[in-house]
Amino acid sequence: MLKKGYIQVYTGNGKGKTTAALGLALRAAGRGLRTYIGQFMKGQPSGELKALEALDGRVIVKQYGRSAPVHLSVSPGAQDISLAQRGLDRAAEAMRSEQYDIIVLDEVTVALRFGLLTVEALVDFIKLKPERVELVITGRYAPKQIIEMADLVTEMREVKHYYQNGVGAREGIEQ
Repeated sequence: MLKKGYIQVYTGNGKGKTTAALGLALRAAGRGLRTYIGQFMKGQPSGELKALEALDGRVIVKQYGRSAPVHLSVSPGAQDISLAQRGLDRAAEAMRSEQYDIIVLDEVTVALRFGLLTVEALVDFIKLKPERVELVITGRYAPKQIIEMADLVTEMREVKHYYQNGVGAREGIEQ
């Protein structure tokens, strides 16, 4: 159990935000801490989900998104908004349950950008954080208000990426 938990934000256009949060969860599991990860806008199977199953329940991942990605060019539907709201509600329940030392809201800032959640709803969530819980927020487009509330902010900056050369997401590397 942590004596004091902080608020961390991993943002920016570079690769590695979710990976950093998962690395933290893995490190915490090795020290006997429990992590709840709520993944927003994700509903696809991935290698990390399979790997985390082996951690004997120390890391729980719940997905709050459809299997098809949401795009900015298409207005999100009621189902997308409902899933995101349910994700925030479930993460709040997990945070208040005292069962978890770390709460990760993966891609929640992207959900804000797409209009699935409001900045006010996330601010209210952050204000609910118990003193001993570590809160990790990931995703591009972290709003200034969330950055100001955070204790640690890391911005991943893309310098070069093979996606620019037409390389798609690879199993075991990006998914």
